[in-house]
Amino acid sequence: MALIELRKKIDAIDDRILAALEDRMSLVKEIGAIKKKDSGTIYRPAREKEILSRLGAHKGLLARSAIEAIFREIFAASRQLEQEERVAFLGPEGSFSHQAAESRFGATSEYLPMQTIGAVFKAVESRRAKYGVAPISNNLSGLVGDTIDCLEKSDLLIVGDMELSIHHSFATKAEHLAKIKRVYSKDVAFGQCRAFFSDHNLSVEMIPVESTAKAARLAADDAESAAICSVIAAKLNELPVMFENIEDSHDNRTRFAIVSDFHNSASRRDLTTILARTPHKPGALFALLKEFNDAQINLTMIESIPSHISKNQTLFFIDFEGHRDDPAIKAILDGRKNEIKWLGSYARN
Repeated sequence: MALIELRKKIDAIDDRILAALEDRMSLVKEIGAIKKKDSGTIYRPAREKEILSRLGAHKGLLARSAIEAIFREIFAASRQLEQEERVAFLGPEGSFSHQAAESRFGATSEYLPMQTIGAVFKAVESRRAKYGVAPISNNLSGLVGDTIDCLEKSDLLIVGDMELSIHHSFATKAEHLAKIKRVYSKDVAFGQCRAFFSDHNLSVEMIPVESTAKAARLAADDAESAAICSVIAAKLNELPVMFENIEDSHDNRTRFAIVSDFHNSASRRDLTTILARTPHKPGALFALLKEFNDAQINLTMIESIPSHISKNQTLFFIDFEGHRDDPAIKAILDGRKNEIKWLGSYARN
């Protein structure tokens, strides 16, 4: 078949795809009107996961990752039709938080870069944004203290999460390493790239800043500096990348939390997150964990955090399978109201 004929066939298919999308958006508007009347929530992670799971089972030329990427953009356009939404994230543009937010909300959503994690929470609390995206833990460096502090103090809930593989690049306008006098990055990123500095015998000033994206912006204006940042942040700031993948471990993953002012209804595969306080006395943690064990509730993560309120208590960040409304979980949470803060139940990533 001639090339021109094949292109005509593609054009005809594109027209049908667009017509089908218009039909979908018409239904989305009807759903949006119902939700608005009932004060329903626009973003439903469990519903989106259900759709992606069903479509991802398709066997054909499109890989599952391609199907997910296409439909996340459709979801984003749909949510914008139902209700305009802003997503606050730890900025600036090009940060890992920005990448995580776009991976969930798509490129067409409106994004609000914030200087600090606290500012992300304030943007959602003041309704300048509907959702906030902030890093909550890293598999190498543990929990992100600022996010945990905000979750402890705020009434916002975790309504979803996602995981992003983290790869650091060394970007600079300098032609040689010997000309670099200082390096900008986030403190955590410096800690994740120690071997690179040792291997290259780099003895330079390390300047911590709020994000790796800001580091790229600063290095772009300083010819005697470099930044540890993502490839995307380097490109956005027209900063040449000298080395890629400089992190000590290539199995470097950061988990991001999506926070908002609503709680999810139960789905078939939920995760619940809590903060639990226990007194400094023998058996206190054991007694708490025994309740979960007796109820056959599977804990997927537990990590201790220093308590800012009392030196006589320990704070634990805990994830476990199930939803707050499950009878066994509800019994534990209700029985320990003074010790446990529920941070959210949401569809498992």
